[in-house]
Amino acid sequence: MLCVSIGKSMGKRVPKMPGLVPGDSGFMDDGEDSFQELSNSSHQRYNILCSGDMDGSICFNIFGIFPIGTVNIHNLVVSSSLSSSNAASRLLNASICKVALSKDLCHLVVLCNGELITDEVEQGEGQHGLLGFHCLVLNTSIFSKRKTELHQVAQQASNIEDLSEVVRTSLSVMSKIWSDAMHTFHEKFNTVSTLIIDHGLDSTPQDEFLSLLGGARASPPLHQFLENSLGEAGLKRVAKAVNGAGKELQLIVLDHLQPAAEIIGFRIGELRGLSKWHARYKGIGLDEKLMDNATERAGMLLVQVERFMRVLASVVQQFSNFFSWLLKSVKILMAEPSDQLPFNSELVIIFLKFLYDQDPVRQLLEISEGDSSVEVDLEMMQRIKQLAHFGGFSDLEYLKRTLAEEFQQMESCFKGAFEMPFSTISGKLLCEDLLPLFPIASSSKLKPYKVPASVSYNEDILHEYSESEIHQQALTGYISFKLPDDCFSIANCIGIVRGLRHDLGKLEGISDPVEAALLCIPDGYHCIDLSLYKEGQIVLLLDETATTSESSGNAYMMILQAGDLPFVSLSKSNTLNSWKLHELQDSAIYLQLESEKARSIPHSVVPPLAVSASRGVACVFAARKRALVYILDEDEDEVSDTE
Repeated sequence: MLCVSIGKSMGKRVPKMPGLVPGDSGFMDDGEDSFQELSNSSHQRYNILCSGDMDGSICFNIFGIFPIGTVNIHNLVVSSSLSSSNAASRLLNASICKVALSKDLCHLVVLCNGELITDEVEQGEGQHGLLGFHCLVLNTSIFSKRKTELHQVAQQASNIEDLSEVVRTSLSVMSKIWSDAMHTFHEKFNTVSTLIIDHGLDSTPQDEFLSLLGGARASPPLHQFLENSLGEAGLKRVAKAVNGAGKELQLIVLDHLQPAAEIIGFRIGELRGLSKWHARYKGIGLDEKLMDNATERAGMLLVQVERFMRVLASVVQQFSNFFSWLLKSVKILMAEPSDQLPFNSELVIIFLKFLYDQDPVRQLLEISEGDSSVEVDLEMMQRIKQLAHFGGFSDLEYLKRTLAEEFQQMESCFKGAFEMPFSTISGKLLCEDLLPLFPIASSSKLKPYKVPASVSYNEDILHEYSESEIHQQALTGYISFKLPDDCFSIANCIGIVRGLRHDLGKLEGISDPVEAALLCIPDGYHCIDLSLYKEGQIVLLLDETATTSESSGNAYMMILQAGDLPFVSLSKSNTLNSWKLHELQDSAIYLQLESEKARSIPHSVVPPLAVSASRGVACVFAARKRALVYILDEDEDEVSDTE
């Protein structure tokens, strides 16, 4: 896994959301919730995270979170600069070991094991492919050439995804808060139906309440409910729960849901404007028609939020009016003085008819079941149709959907719009070169083959090629890996390949040969891990092959200068059906601990070896759960142990 970044960084902070367990902060807390960072990500760092898996898939994510492309090495048509054959080749049963993206974002090196099959071999009977460890070079120059466009799209899209999570969480929390309040209400008032049945009456709770509102005396079941089951204290608790839930929902909408929906509309509008610039953005898959549709969906969500606020305010008001009337009725029933606020009898009737056993707030917060939809009156539908003629929403049925359904449809629309750049970029990631490194046993064909390996790029300065040309920077790729003992006639070797050079100046006709070197590890030690370090240096972690129970083992960390190694150019051949490193067996270099820069480690060590070029340190893990940190740029043995 590798992340390459360019530009200045600016952190993002999602507004705090309430937890659902006691003790966590809620929406009522005075915090520093702000959408400033979510609404302004213009300085966000442009970086690309690439990762490979054992199934051969490589994923690319801008900012590490926004998917921008993928490729599977099984589907790539591969060719090699070391082969003069034009036959197409493919990798079968490939598993990725390591990926490394160049600093200029133009190339990706992939180390993998698999079986290399050419079309000629595949068609021949009784022929077998080249089973082993391979190096692929993928052309990812689209990330560099379209850096500005991809940066802008990813900024807006990832910001929209963050804000969509705010909306999703808000709806979830709102649904739970309101559901808990309605559970408290129905838990108390469902007792009325039970008491009516127990008294043998043929009426509904609404009938009983309407009769009481009309001036009649309370029936025995209603009298028992108001005096014994509910009471003044119980009624106040229910009223507090419902009114409190209503206020909290309003705060969630005003502080979180509505601002998020508005910024989403603004961001998608910016993307819509970019999509109209076909010359720059059509090439990366930003489709104008899809952006138009996404913009309309964002607008519909804003309308749904506004309608929800109106419905919520109306429902809370009617609940409050009903509770005020009922509290006055309880006081009259118990012959107590009533000093409550006046109530509206018409609103009580409306509440008993439409809200007592129905829940329009919950309906808007949930996905409708089956073919049910929100009722919209004919006058409103006619007004929507008239607005459509003046540039309004083309979807005339949007008010028949709930707020949750509208958000779901908006997300689905955004997903389709953002998948277009993803598929477009994925189609432009092609294999540029291949180098078979070494064979592996046929028993490893059906399982991933792990080998210590490292990939790095070293910046070089190219000399002038004419008086008018200036110096050019170039990236030279270095690949180092441990060779299995059974693949060559000599054992305990590591291989180093260089020459994957890609000019930043794009000079035509400049190319360097692919070179390699074989290094033999000193007797009595074996390489357990290795890493490329800055300025073309290679760090080897060597462990003693034989240790006694009386000693804790011994190891070495050796640093080699790649530029001092006698690299040999790899020759071209007519086919890919050969291992190029076989040519180097006669020129292998035997390393000596005494003649190289080596540091003794008085412990037996285990992989991995972690090296930081920016900090100039290496972290080694020893037995007995010990971590050792070494300063690589100094000669002193400065070590810190961490148990």
